[in-house]
Amino acid sequence: MQKFYKNLSLWLIIALAALFLFNYCNKAPERYHRVPYTDFLKKVESGHLSKVRMKSNVIYWDTSNGEKFKTVVPLTSAALPHLLKKEVSILAEETGEPPWYLQALLIWGPVLILGLVWFFFFQKKGGQGGGRAMAFGKSRARLINPEESKVRLTDVAGIDEAKEEIEEVVEFLKNPDHFVQAGAKIPTGVLLYGEPGTGKTLLAKAIAGEAGVPFFSISGSNFVEMYVGIGASRVRDLFNEGKKKAPCIIFIDEIDAVGRHRSSGAGSGGNDEREQTLNQLLVEMDGFEANDHVIIIAATNRQDILDPALLRPGRFDRQVMVPLPDVGGRQKILQVHARNAKISPEVAWEVIAKGTPGFSGAQLASLINEAALLMARQKKEQIDMDLLEAAKDKVMMGAERRSMIITEREKRTTACHEAGHALVAWMLPGADPVHKVTIIPRGRALGLTMQLPEEERNSHDQVYLFNTLCTLLGGRIAEEIVFDQMTTGAGNDIERVSDIARKMVCEWGMSPTVGPLTFPAASPPHGQQVIISEQTAVLLDTEVKKLVQSAYDHAREILVAHRSELDALTQALLDKETISRADIAMIVNNKGETEA
Repeated sequence: MQKFYKNLSLWLIIALAALFLFNYCNKAPERYHRVPYTDFLKKVESGHLSKVRMKSNVIYWDTSNGEKFKTVVPLTSAALPHLLKKEVSILAEETGEPPWYLQALLIWGPVLILGLVWFFFFQKKGGQGGGRAMAFGKSRARLINPEESKVRLTDVAGIDEAKEEIEEVVEFLKNPDHFVQAGAKIPTGVLLYGEPGTGKTLLAKAIAGEAGVPFFSISGSNFVEMYVGIGASRVRDLFNEGKKKAPCIIFIDEIDAVGRHRSSGAGSGGNDEREQTLNQLLVEMDGFEANDHVIIIAATNRQDILDPALLRPGRFDRQVMVPLPDVGGRQKILQVHARNAKISPEVAWEVIAKGTPGFSGAQLASLINEAALLMARQKKEQIDMDLLEAAKDKVMMGAERRSMIITEREKRTTACHEAGHALVAWMLPGADPVHKVTIIPRGRALGLTMQLPEEERNSHDQVYLFNTLCTLLGGRIAEEIVFDQMTTGAGNDIERVSDIARKMVCEWGMSPTVGPLTFPAASPPHGQQVIISEQTAVLLDTEVKKLVQSAYDHAREILVAHRSELDALTQALLDKETISRADIAMIVNNKGETEA
C-alpha cells in the first residue's frame, strides 16, 4: 500500500509537468507584424485603413494582400500630444494579459494545492495502521519481525514457574504441525497477571524471540476512542493482520483498559464504546481455531476487574501468574542485568538480593542502572558493594537530601527516634536483624532503620507481627523517654502499626477474644457492605487498642532498661549519620559489658 501511494504521487507530478509543457507548446505563434503607433496614425490620416479590430489596447488590421499588422495604443498620458506634434516615433507595449506560465499557474495552481493536501493528509505514512487522516479503524499495533526480536528466555530470570508454563506455547509456534497431527489443542490465549514490573511484557517478547514468529504489540488503551465503533474496527483489523502473518503472536498489554466488567445498564458513550470493543474482542477470539497458529497473549495488573467472559475456557484459558521474585530470583535478575556492567568480583549478590525484599524486576534493573550512573559520577573503575548499597537506598527511598536545612534539635530528635527503632529490633528475638541506620534525609523520610530478613517469608506468625509492632513504636517511645515530647516524625509508624494491628484482629483471627472471624477493614468489592453490630465494632476497636498498648508497653520496657545503649546509638548517629550492623553490635556489647 505504501508503494502505491508513492507511485501515485510520482504520477501526479508527471501529469502536472505535462500540462505545463502542453500549455507552452500549444501557445499560438506570432502572426502579426508589429507597427509603431505613430506609423499607424499616419496610415489613418492617409486613408489607407478601412477596417480595424481592437482588443484591450491593441489594434489589429489586415491589408488587401493578406498581411496582418497590429499596433499597441499607449495609455493616456499628458506627454502623448507633444510627442505626436513633434512626430516622435512611439512604440507601445501590450498590457492586461499575464504571461503564459502565470496563466497556467492560476489555472492549475488550485489543483496542485488540493493534490498536495490530499497527499499529506490522506496518505499512509508508514507503520501498522498509523498515519492516515481518516484511518481511524485501522489497527495501531506495532509489528516486530522475528529478525528484529532479540529478547530470549535466557534474558528472563526469577520467574521460572511462569517460564515453564509458557514453554508449550513456544514449542507449538516452532512445530505447530506436530501438535495438530497429535490432535492437541494449544490454548487460544495466555493471560499474564501480576504486580507491575514483574516482567510480563518481557516474557511475551521472549516467547516471540524464541519461537521466531512475528509479534504484534498493542496497548489496550489504543482500542478505545471517543467515536463509537472505532475500537471494534481496530480489533477486527488487528486479528485480520494476525491471520495473514500466522503463525504469530498478538500481545495486548494492559488489557484491563478494554476488558473490564461490563455494566448491566445503559452507560455513557465511553462505556458503550469500550463494551462494544470488548464484545468484538470476544467474538474474534472465538473465531480463532487451533490451526490458525495465532496465539493471543495479554498482560494485566488487575486480573480481578476483568470480565468473566474473557477468562472462560476457549479464550484466555491459560492464566499465568508472574509473581514478585523471591531472594533466589532477585539474585538471578541482578546478575542478568549486570551482564554488560563492570562489576567488582567482591560483590556479594546474595546480600543485595536479601536487602531488596519486595523488589520487582524493573526495580532491580533500575538499581543496577543507578549503580552504573554512580560509578561514572564518582569516576570509579568498577561497581562495588558501596555503590550497590547507595543505589539500593536511592531506588527504595529516593535521593539523599543533604541540602535540606535541619536544626540541631531536629537532627538530635531524628537520631534518637531511629536509635529507638534499631535498639528495640536488636533486643527482640525473632525480629528481622538490623542492617543499617541513617539520619540522612531521603524522600519524605528524615531517617531510616533498615532491617534485612534472614530468610524469605511468605507468611508471618503472631510473634513476628507483634515484634514488628514493637519495633515501629520504638521511635515514638524513645522520643518520649529522652525529650518527654511527641513529634510528627512517628506519623508513618503509627499508621503502619494501626493497619497491622487491625488486620491481626479483624482479618487474621489473632485475637483470642474475637476468635477466628473476619471483618474486612477495607471496603469490599462491587459495592457490597459488611454489616456488623455496634457491640462487635466496639469489641474490635477495644482489641486493636489492647494489642497496640501491649506492644507499646513491651517496647518501652526494653528502652528504659537499655537507656545507656539508646544514648550511645543516638550519639553515634549524630557523629557518623549512618551506622552499620557491626557498629550497633559494638555499641550494644560494650555498654552491656560496662553495666555488667
